[in-house]
Parts: sequence; structure tokens; C-alpha cells
Amino acid sequence: MPCGAGPFDANEIHHLCSCGRPLLARYNWEYIERQWSKDAPTHGVRSMWRYAPVLPIAEGVPPVTLGEGWTPLFHARRLGADLGLSRLYVKDEALNPTNSFKARGMSAAVTRARDLGATTLSAPSAGNAACALAAYSAAAGLTSKVFMPRDVKLPFIHECRLHGAEVTLVDGLITDAGRIAAEHGRPLGWYDVSTLKEPFRTEGKKTMGYEIAEQLGWTWPHWIIYPTGGGTGIVGIWKACEELERLGWVSGPRPRLVSVQATGCAPIVRAFDRGTETAEPWADATTVADGLRVPAAVGDMLVLRALRESGGSALAVTDEEMVTGMRALGQREGIGAAPEGGATVAALRHLRNVGTIGDDDRVVLLNTGGSLKYLDVLEAPSS
Repeated sequence: MPCGAGPFDANEIHHLCSCGRPLLARYNWEYIERQWSKDAPTHGVRSMWRYAPVLPIAEGVPPVTLGEGWTPLFHARRLGADLGLSRLYVKDEALNPTNSFKARGMSAAVTRARDLGATTLSAPSAGNAACALAAYSAAAGLTSKVFMPRDVKLPFIHECRLHGAEVTLVDGLITDAGRIAAEHGRPLGWYDVSTLKEPFRTEGKKTMGYEIAEQLGWTWPHWIIYPTGGGTGIVGIWKACEELERLGWVSGPRPRLVSVQATGCAPIVRAFDRGTETAEPWADATTVADGLRVPAAVGDMLVLRALRESGGSALAVTDEEMVTGMRALGQREGIGAAPEGGATVAALRHLRNVGTIGDDDRVVLLNTGGSLKYLDVLEAPSS
């Protein structure tokens, strides 16, 4: 950690560092390099656990898995032609269990929590993380407690209860849900699986980076455009870049990362534009993209560092642009995207219009969730 704390015992439960910042998992690379070869994942399972040597699980211990990961990387030829790009790809995380990328992080976090002896897991959520925690806790035989804003969409509540989770609805935003979850759970010893408040959800999310590299023949795209709420995905993908370089499996420039937020909640964009190392909380956050309605991210420093080290960017798009992007993915590529996925299309349009992304650049958009829980946002007339 930058504060100089550690090292920490991997066999003990850890959440935030004593300085209040996130902890990241590290591995014995000399051992991994002796035991694992570049062609090994090709013969592995068709899930994120094909990368088990760089995931937080003891050798021979089965993970808590529902088949998450190894999602398709679609070559979006028709949408690309509309935008003047012949090498546009969409990584479709909606095809994960529970319909979002949250499955990756929860698979890793629940696996590790189980092995550390946790019995009750809790987390605040805008929706998708709660559904994933509920499902993976059920698969592990653990109890789950989820805390969500009261105005969360009903499908998220029903899905959590389907998997046996206890649901608490909270007045306010996800930050309020996080505060109340901690107040309830800390005295009872619940294992907190909040975004970046434990080290292992990031490990699951980093497998998106591993998969993109493998699916592109162990090369990087020029750009990865990512919808950013809590920011674990960007932190994880940047960590994957570092680890794959350490393994020597991928060479050449890393991808430039772009963080996309909503104009109604854009703390990372504002901090990026101001050149600050941390992001001030966003007042009166509002957007149709529940996953982007995160007014304050505990990992803000790590997200901003990844954007700047990659030579990337950050920009905000309107809700109307997100919905237009959803329609473009659906009508041009047959991809059922959440508003967060639509936001990446809107961001790409902006970056193309100002000439930031060139005609020959290889670009990957991350669609982090599915459209079915967001069909209400499509009821407005098409623009």
C-alpha cells in the first residue's frame, strides 16, 4: 500500500487498510511462472476460473461458481461501420449469471469469504451486486444481507429474495445503504463485501482484462471504454495489465482506459478534469443507470490513477444518450444492454467526433449488464 502498511496475512479477514484505502491482492509470481504456462488457460474451464492460479483460492479447493466469465467478445461490425471503425468490439457481460459483470467479483469474494470462515455476508448495492451476492451466497450455503436504495427497480428486489437474501430498503443512495449496512453488520460480525472494501471482488473483475487479452490473441486493444460507478472494473482491468506484463504473456502498449459516467453523477470525471488525486462526493446524484449512481467511490484514487497512467480519459454522457446507445447496440448488433452499456456507445461517439479515437484503432466497449431489468427506460420515444 502507498501508506506503507502491510504485509497482511492472507489467511485472516481484511477489509480496508488502516489508512482507509482499499487493499489489493498480491501473488507469488516466481511460483506461478514455474507452474503455469501461456497455453494453460486454453485448455481450462470456460469460466473465469481458467485463471485460477492468479485468483484468491487455494490449490485443490473448489470455487463457488455458477459458470461466470469467459463472456463473448463480439466484433461489432455494423455498429462499427456506423462509427467509421472496422475494429470495434463489445465485451458482453450481460451473459454472466445474474445478468451482469458483478458475478465475477462475487464468485471470487464469496469463495474467499467462505474459506475464511464467514457465515453471513452483506453489501450495499444499486441492484446487480445484490443479486450476485444473493446467488453466490446461496450456492455457498451462506447467509446474505443486502441493502439497496428504496427506489431500486423491483426485479432486483425479487431476484435477491429468490436466492434467499434478506433485503433492506434504505432512504437515499448507495452511500446511505453502505452506511446502514455497516451499522447493522459490524456489531454482528457480518463479512462486508462492499465495493473495494475487501480485496477479492477486484480479483474477479480483473479477469475481464485477462479474457480481453486472450480473446484478442494475447494482444491489447488501443482503447477500453468502461462505465464507472464504484470503479472496481477499471481497477481490476488495470491490475490485469500489470500482471500479464509480469507473466510476459502480453507485450506492447497497454490499452488506454476511458471512464464513462452520467452527467447527473460524475465525480470521477470532475476529478479527472480538475487533475485531483481523489474525487469529491457528488451532490444530488441522479441517472437512469443505477450502476452509475455512485456519488462517492472508496477506490477513487485507484480509478483516477489507472486512467492517467494509461493515457486515457473520463467523460460524462446524458441519460438520453445512454438510451440511444442501448438502442444502437440492440438494433445494430442484437445485444441487450443496460443503460451503462449504452453509455459506452455514447462516449465512443463523443471521442470519435473530436478525433481522439482514430479510424484504425481497436476499441472494446464493456456492456456490464443486461437490458431486461431496465426496459422501463425504453418507454420514452426514440430520439
